[in-house]
Amino acid sequence: MSELVTGEAVALELRPARLPSRALAVLLDLVVAMAAYIVVSLVLMVSTASLDEAAQIALSIATFLLVLVGGPIAVETLSHGRSLGKLACGLRVVRDDGGPIRFRHALVRGAIGLVEILLTFGVVACIASLVSARGRRLGDVFAGTLVVRERVPTGRAAFVPPPPPWLVGRFSALDLSAVPDGLWLAVRQYLTRMNQLDPQVSWSMAERLASDLAARTGTPAPQNVPPAAYLAAVVNERQAREVRRSFVGGPANGARFTGGAAPVPGAAPVPGTTAPGTHPTHPPHAAHASYVPSTPPSGHVLPEPSAQAEPAADRPATTGFVPPA
Repeated sequence: MSELVTGEAVALELRPARLPSRALAVLLDLVVAMAAYIVVSLVLMVSTASLDEAAQIALSIATFLLVLVGGPIAVETLSHGRSLGKLACGLRVVRDDGGPIRFRHALVRGAIGLVEILLTFGVVACIASLVSARGRRLGDVFAGTLVVRERVPTGRAAFVPPPPPWLVGRFSALDLSAVPDGLWLAVRQYLTRMNQLDPQVSWSMAERLASDLAARTGTPAPQNVPPAAYLAAVVNERQAREVRRSFVGGPANGARFTGGAAPVPGAAPVPGTTAPGTHPTHPPHAAHASYVPSTPPSGHVLPEPSAQAEPAADRPATTGFVPPA
């Protein structure tokens, strides 16, 4: 299986489409577009029979551009990358970071597609797709897009582990507006796969992602928090904000999302969650024992808690994290 890999060497769950499926999708789109073009041309020919030859030629050129070029651009923009042919073949056009395309992406793909698909009968597009490692034609390269497969074999859903309870809500004042979607995706994919990596590789990757995230937020990462736990806590904070934003008049700003079901307005607080207007304390139970962080490699020693911290017997023994003082 061919996968996309980010700069942090994290594999994304996207499967680039190959030439046969893309060619079939383009062929279906061309059949529909040509049928629409013939119908519109016949209607215009009958309704403009009284015009002179120059006007009829101008209308024919305009019809060609609007139906065969403007039509696919409008369809891909409105459907977020799913034309009729791609819908039939289970394909979709997405950005390089996996997000939905916009009008400018569809415009560049359609304008270049006029040359590499229509005027050259698809020869240039086929050569470019065969040369590209991810099967991209020239329109995809200049637009920064990729055609991926949507209908793939279903597997076990990736689970993003929650942070340790003593970190929930600690980054509520963090500014996350400057963090790009690509970095969020890389962090999420790392958290779902960190237990499958070599401990030393996992630790160094977590440190690199944590430094990138701290640079985007403008706030340095805490020195007494392991990088994997820091990433999980910041992702948890982002999820909590998304949940609060999706509920109109829902949970108060102090409510925290702990990785389980979304909070319901008016419902009693779930044990182990932080009540509105309060600050998280050390966990009374090991509800998050399933979170197994990346183990620091040899040479990396986590700081010991200060004398004011709670006794070790009062903390969950299976989280692997030591609460800060």
